[in-house]
Amino acid sequence: MSTTTPERIPRRAALAGLVGTTIEWYDFYLYATAAALVFGPLFFSDVDPAAGVLASFATYAAGFGARPLGAVVSGHLGDRIGRRAVLVGALLLMGLATTAIGILPTYPTAGILAPVLLVVLRLLQGFAVGGEWGGAVLMSVEHSAGGKRRGLFGSFPQIGSSAGMLLASGVFAAVRGSMDSQTFLAWGWRIPFLLSIVLVGVGLAIRLTLPDPKVFTDTRDRGGLSERPVVDVLRTERRNVVLTIGMRIAQNSLYVLATTFALTYLTQTGSGAPPNAGLRAVVVASAIGLFSTPLWAILSDRVGRKPVYLGGAVGSAVFLGAFFLLLDTGSTPLIVLAMVLLVNVFHDAMYGPQAAWYSELFSTRVRYSGASLGYQVGSVVAGAAPLIATALLLAGGGRPWLIWAFFLVLSAITITATVLAPETHRATITDEAPAKVDA
Repeated sequence: MSTTTPERIPRRAALAGLVGTTIEWYDFYLYATAAALVFGPLFFSDVDPAAGVLASFATYAAGFGARPLGAVVSGHLGDRIGRRAVLVGALLLMGLATTAIGILPTYPTAGILAPVLLVVLRLLQGFAVGGEWGGAVLMSVEHSAGGKRRGLFGSFPQIGSSAGMLLASGVFAAVRGSMDSQTFLAWGWRIPFLLSIVLVGVGLAIRLTLPDPKVFTDTRDRGGLSERPVVDVLRTERRNVVLTIGMRIAQNSLYVLATTFALTYLTQTGSGAPPNAGLRAVVVASAIGLFSTPLWAILSDRVGRKPVYLGGAVGSAVFLGAFFLLLDTGSTPLIVLAMVLLVNVFHDAMYGPQAAWYSELFSTRVRYSGASLGYQVGSVVAGAAPLIATALLLAGGGRPWLIWAFFLVLSAITITATVLAPETHRATITDEAPAKVDA
């Protein structure tokens, strides 16, 4: 039995959320980096390079398509049997799928079986991450349910996204830089994927020590859990599901465009940028994200979720055009500056408060289902963003303005949903209804 005092549990939950999501996102973003840089020639070598990039990004998108299904299954189980058990299962599934990618045969060895197996494992990754986010943020937010720092505690799993991207990009860049291109394509690319099994062991050791949040166990002990949480949240709290989907669309698409598509953009448009300029920029932005994400969350605890989130949504819509202009300079310092402004200023202003806001919008009995559905369904468009952006780049003659127009449409959806969503930073989380604002 744990001897941890109740006062320390919120901090332990936040730390566990940070470590667990770092490992999950390491696995997920590692695939994104490989899809942008090496999967084309390895798994789609029978087509021309441009088509290979499109095919590689299509497998990347498949993982996002599986995330809503993961959200439905994990939401049901998380609202019925508990948050911790689902989180442990999600971490195991993600780690095993990622490790398996590291031992896959490539197209020259196995033919069409190679990309088929790659897609299957990517779907398993998507299913796993569909269950990860909701449980991780609820463990952090619900353990701090009675406090005034839900935004801060909820941001720790969000920090895991930056930490996971930093780890994935750093390991990938280190392995790539330690050998010549031919050796890296032959077997070096497998090393970062195989390392996942070690990280999973660390994550499990931490997650298994945490109890389920008291706000959930109290509801369960009173017999207040829903028999059909996914059905109930769509029946009784549908409006907030729709709003969270809308709020998620531009935020996630922005991050994917910046950290995944931008790597391909720099190599295909003849900007003259050094080979690793994009990866370096992603690493720098990810490192800064370890601090910018909680800082935006703290601000949302003070002034409200809505103004912070809205500033990020509007700012990113305006700045994306300048982002591409800075990439076109080919200057590594300017590419890094562009990445930091887009990711750490505008994206993180949305991402920092997101976990607490989504959690506060739903009642305890269906919170896992509601928050997960909003987050993961809203991610589907982002999964297709590199594929769409690549097609729009080709249609635009190598210029990015059709991509910017596409993102402006997504931003309009997110801005509208943000304006319509209720403010909850002063709310009290209850088990009977979505968060209620204190008088």
